[in-house]
Amino acid sequence: MNPPSTVKVELLLQGGHHQTIYLQSSDPLLQRLFQAILPPSQPARPPELFQIPLQAGHAGLCFSSQHLVGLVTEPPLYIQSVLDAAQTPAPEILPSPYVQMDEFLTTEEHQTLLRAAIQQQALFVPTQTTTDTPNYRQSMILPNLSRLADHVLKRIEQVLPEVLKQLNLPTFKPSEIETQLTSHNHGNFYKLHNDSGSPDTATRELTYVYYFYKDPKPFSGGELRVYDSKIENNFYVAAESFQTVNPRNNSIVFFLSRYMHEVLPVNCPSQNFSDSRFTINGWIRR
Repeated sequence: MNPPSTVKVELLLQGGHHQTIYLQSSDPLLQRLFQAILPPSQPARPPELFQIPLQAGHAGLCFSSQHLVGLVTEPPLYIQSVLDAAQTPAPEILPSPYVQMDEFLTTEEHQTLLRAAIQQQALFVPTQTTTDTPNYRQSMILPNLSRLADHVLKRIEQVLPEVLKQLNLPTFKPSEIETQLTSHNHGNFYKLHNDSGSPDTATRELTYVYYFYKDPKPFSGGELRVYDSKIENNFYVAAESFQTVNPRNNSIVFFLSRYMHEVLPVNCPSQNFSDSRFTINGWIRR
């Protein structure tokens, strides 16, 4: 939404009188003035008394709506556009809930996965986005997981019915569970996006992120922001409100893939690969 702008309004009154005032484009008074000069063929309000303060409140202009002949506005505004703006309801904010489960793997499974990820440092490659937008995502992924994610995928299948219940979604049998191993080190991030916005990703229902890293935690930041939604022009878009998910070690988070989300920058002072914020993340398709 564009921020309100200042509009210069010259009030043209009967008898050749006129007065200039300045209003914000979102000011309800501006809408009332346009309502007052609706042509007779349009539904109009009963006569209304306007009382407009002038000179920072040291003077005032009073007149009846019947005596308002016209308006001169800079920049130009038109009745229909102003009234449409007044009548268009604000989009409803749709909450974007998530489920986070702690102690997702056993201690042994967690440590085994962490050691294996660190040992394969040389095989990690930089991530890309489907649009190849520069400076939009910075991280590394392991292209070939082999069987590294087996324990995570098995647990996801076990907890999926409970996750769907908590998210108030109908039960379904996944057609596929996609997975990747990602590392975020110093300065890495992923800007605002969703995971089901293209034809080849449209069947992604849920996104999941399993967090694992060294203890004590060698980095800060890297939180996941999941934005609430609103519908504009028949599309889901991000609202201004959001939930912040702390990347707790050995926890997993689930949320709808259509939700807009981002990964905040990671601060890893050592910049050692072994001190990265590691995730097994992916998507559950219908």
